[in-house]
Amino acid sequence: MNNIKFPPINEQMDLIKRGVSEIIPEEELTKKLEKSAKESKPLNIKLGCDPSRPDLHIGHSVVLRKLAQFQLLGHQAILIIGDFTGMIGDPSGRNITRPALSLEEARKNGESYLEQASKILSKERTKIVYNSEWLGKMSFEDVIKLSSKYTVARMLERDDFTKRYKSGEPISMHEILYPLAQAMDSVAIFSDVELGGTDQKFNLLVGRDIQREFGMEPQVILTMPLIVGTDGIEKMSKSYNNYIGISDTPKEIYGKTLSIPDRLIINYFELATDISNEELIKLKIQLEDPTINPRNLKRNLAKKLVSMYHSNKEADEAEEEFDRIFIRKETPDEIPEFKWSEGNNSGILDLLIKTNLASSKGDARRLVIQGGVSIDGIKIDDINSNIDIKENSIIKVGKRKFIKLKLLERR
Repeated sequence: MNNIKFPPINEQMDLIKRGVSEIIPEEELTKKLEKSAKESKPLNIKLGCDPSRPDLHIGHSVVLRKLAQFQLLGHQAILIIGDFTGMIGDPSGRNITRPALSLEEARKNGESYLEQASKILSKERTKIVYNSEWLGKMSFEDVIKLSSKYTVARMLERDDFTKRYKSGEPISMHEILYPLAQAMDSVAIFSDVELGGTDQKFNLLVGRDIQREFGMEPQVILTMPLIVGTDGIEKMSKSYNNYIGISDTPKEIYGKTLSIPDRLIINYFELATDISNEELIKLKIQLEDPTINPRNLKRNLAKKLVSMYHSNKEADEAEEEFDRIFIRKETPDEIPEFKWSEGNNSGILDLLIKTNLASSKGDARRLVIQGGVSIDGIKIDDINSNIDIKENSIIKVGKRKFIKLKLLERR
């Protein structure tokens, strides 16, 4: 550790500040970096992982990429899997608590999280710890002593607690203990910098206060923006079905990226890719140029994301398939087959439900009315349509769902 050579402080700060919402306080971070360089000792950079959501998407990648940038600068990335806090549940940014998990569920989800996060982080240079290692050993006396270090009034300053308290919604005691448990993570690993989304700001600040109570130099807080989903309205989330998954197929990543509003192009490039600040400035100029179609920039973004999580070759193939289906209006090379044994004709709504292209009659009706259903290239716009079932007929729903019918003899 004594021979570590870090980049100049101004270069480190340029990279660290990119895309960041807040650094609290920035001058303390500069001092920590100076001390780190002087002593040739990397800073401990902490990121707590919520194991209740094992499927990572581009939204999660924003803070993971910032952690990876600290790795590039030579600092120690510490990923804390919240297997113990996952059993508590945290309502940050919500008006209800996340469901509590068993220790076994939290550990299993944590393993899935790590597997996906390793697509972004250097696994060899990431320290993995589970917070049950220290929180699970605390006695009730320890918890009482910890609770005495923070007031109820200060805890109620948290935005979601304030709203629930004023509206008369219950706040359980275990929820109040959650920020303190997260703060103990910072104490346990001697955190110098903690990363998180803007919705975690209060919890991260509690960590600073509790570290002081334990006689430590408080961590610096670095918050990252919550990326807006493909709908351009809500934050990216699986529950809103507006996400681009890290483990999505190349064609899913490509297609979903092309569906984002033009105004999010720069935001996605800045927060979700590793392009340089110079390239980012050029993109902003191009986006303001009326002679340049924003769709071309979006195609570059889509290929970039596919290349990051798969390969350049698969990015080229995803682009070619997208063009074939949506620009040249051809069908994909590989279409899932559905074995049909329900006779030679069917109502369109039943057909969509039985082939799993619609989840219910209401869903099927909506798809037809909105013009999202075609069979062998012919749009079906009447919910009462009766369809002649033919071998190798191709049903298309929406932009990306295809099914090829294979007829089976009825017994």
